[in-house]
Amino acid sequence: MSYTPLDIHKTYLITGAAGFIGAHLAKKLLEEGCKVIGIDNINNYYDVNLKIARLENLTSFTQFTFIKGDISDKTLVLDIFKKNKPNVVINLAAQAGVRYSIENPDVYIQSNIIGFFNILEACRFNPVEHLVYASSSSVYGANKKVPFEETDFVDNPVSLYAATKKSNELMAHTYSHLYNIPATGLRFFTVYGPMGRPDMAYFGFTNKYFAGEPIRIFNNGDFEHDLYRDFTYIDDIVEGIKRLLNNPPTLKAENGEKKVAPHRVFNIGNNNPEKLMTFIGALEKALGRALGKTVEFKKIFEPLKSGDVPKTYASTDALQKAVGFKPSTSIEEGLQNFADWYVKYYKIK
Repeated sequence: MSYTPLDIHKTYLITGAAGFIGAHLAKKLLEEGCKVIGIDNINNYYDVNLKIARLENLTSFTQFTFIKGDISDKTLVLDIFKKNKPNVVINLAAQAGVRYSIENPDVYIQSNIIGFFNILEACRFNPVEHLVYASSSSVYGANKKVPFEETDFVDNPVSLYAATKKSNELMAHTYSHLYNIPATGLRFFTVYGPMGRPDMAYFGFTNKYFAGEPIRIFNNGDFEHDLYRDFTYIDDIVEGIKRLLNNPPTLKAENGEKKVAPHRVFNIGNNNPEKLMTFIGALEKALGRALGKTVEFKKIFEPLKSGDVPKTYASTDALQKAVGFKPSTSIEEGLQNFADWYVKYYKIK
């Protein structure tokens, strides 16, 4: 274990700063006194007002600079790097969503491939101490072996979104090898919490409840072989990222041999998969406590959708070994924090 604390004298550039993970990470770094530059195109994939609300939590910090822009604009990206000379870059800007990628493939190539290529080019021409970038648990595809380990075979993605994230890992490794860019990829596992993404199931279920509509559960009503997800609370994700920022990889491998590139990949998951129906039950109870009444969703069961996988389960041994951290927030605690925030944010009586 070699955890080096944050250096508040460095400049941290976060792409996707108005996003769920990006905004929470930026706030944490700002609270600790770091200088943060945020980039986001504030697209309308989901409610723009939520993105603006996240940014408003950051603008009170004098050491925060926000730039509205798209990382697929190479000239803009290169200019930002040249002017601001970031020490550490955290690339969280991406088009998210597995199902959305089936209907709208173009935006995934634009943001996740071209956009990330531009970030790599900027790191090439404006050397950084560490590039941390978002990958995804979706790269594991329909792997049967669990828990998923970073050394597992990941060449069978089942969605375009997953394919773009696997491509990011390959691209980062190549640039790391060619231009000695220390790079760390993070495979996130179903992140949830306050100010989260409305396209995520738990948020969508809550919206449906207050709209008086049934929720759709894609497990065919098969409770015996229910979907499992490694739900990971946002604060755990942020803590894992924070610990990695000033701990860039080197060319030295664990066995003492020299690696091809200063590049590595970590899972960040809860290491404790829950049945989807258990998660839904916990959400109903959390909303009930927030509202002071019994909450029960109307449910419609449907077959598994294309691109979905039956089970996600992260091994977090590598992360724990590297920086001494393992996510630990229970779904009961995490969902209660979400429910309390939701009721307050949407002013529900």
